[in-house]
Amino acid sequence: MAQVLHHIDGAFFHESWLSRIKEDVGENRRIKISNLKKILQGITDYYREVLNQHISEYLLPDLSQIAETSDPAEMGRLLQLILGCAVNCDKKQEHIQTIMTLEESVQHMVMTAIQELMSKDAVDSPTIEAAGDLEQQLKRSLELLQEAEAEKEELRQRCQELDLQVAGLQEERNSLLAENEVQNERLNLLDSSEEPTTIVAKKYLQIQLEQLQEENYRLEAAKDDYRAHCEELERQLIETQNRNDELASLAEESRALKDEIDFLRSAADKAAKLEATVESYRKKLEDLNDLRRQVKSLEDTNLMYMHNTVTLEEELKKANAARAQLETYKRQVQDLHTKLSMETKRADTMTYDMTRLQEKQEALVKEKEVLVLSPV
Repeated sequence: MAQVLHHIDGAFFHESWLSRIKEDVGENRRIKISNLKKILQGITDYYREVLNQHISEYLLPDLSQIAETSDPAEMGRLLQLILGCAVNCDKKQEHIQTIMTLEESVQHMVMTAIQELMSKDAVDSPTIEAAGDLEQQLKRSLELLQEAEAEKEELRQRCQELDLQVAGLQEERNSLLAENEVQNERLNLLDSSEEPTTIVAKKYLQIQLEQLQEENYRLEAAKDDYRAHCEELERQLIETQNRNDELASLAEESRALKDEIDFLRSAADKAAKLEATVESYRKKLEDLNDLRRQVKSLEDTNLMYMHNTVTLEEELKKANAARAQLETYKRQVQDLHTKLSMETKRADTMTYDMTRLQEKQEALVKEKEVLVLSPV
């Protein structure tokens, strides 16, 4: 990453700065974090001193996660900031042209990262409406440039397909011409008494040959049309690139105007803040007596709250004592209920035993009566 920053702007990220980045750190976490801090500080200084921008706190990556686990999300934030340096430096047009030569998938990801960075309000200072319009035009120009490249590639592939079709039709035409010559030689060898079927076959071959020639002419015309359209798209692409350069120049001018406006606004804000501070001190002096009265009232209220607190604490102690006595009564009642249940069970048992003894007695009495009445 340090080498990339040196390539982006060798004057700012000079050799002396690059030499401070230690290489071959291995698994040394402390040196990794030190290198990352130097890189992030360099990027922050570049945004502030060269691009006149200030990076918001929520855009800064967590360096400890990058050093420990190589977190993809945090690494992406750092690389996104480096990409912002590339597309905003003096050689940004060169870097944009390099981006346009990448693969379509990689190019789409890079463009998405640039748009995301621009849409996150990386600059905290106020922006003027003209600068915003120019940035929107610049975004639109980049999108049009990308669309033109995609359409150009699609037309190029279409031209290649048409060339292959034309080549195939030409081969088929040559084959038919050779076959036609063979048929003509055969027809020449025949006398004037040739059969009608041979004449019909010859006419059929001539009609088919004419149809193939017409199809060949049509494909040639379509290929020329596509080539003309491709050349028109290339011309529009060049015009879009020139317009993009003009917009980039206007964007730089708008940044300079915006910096001047920001400086004037900052001075006006400071003056307004000083006036507001003086006015607030004046009001504070005027309200000093009211504040003293409020303090006295608050002290009285605080004293009353203290008395109420002491009273409530005493009542709480009494309530706790009553609660403890109530718990004792509850335990006693529970014990009495337990004893009552046991005695009830005991009484039921005794009643059952007495019933059995009565039944046994009645049985013995009956048996005795039977024994008495029976003859000896």
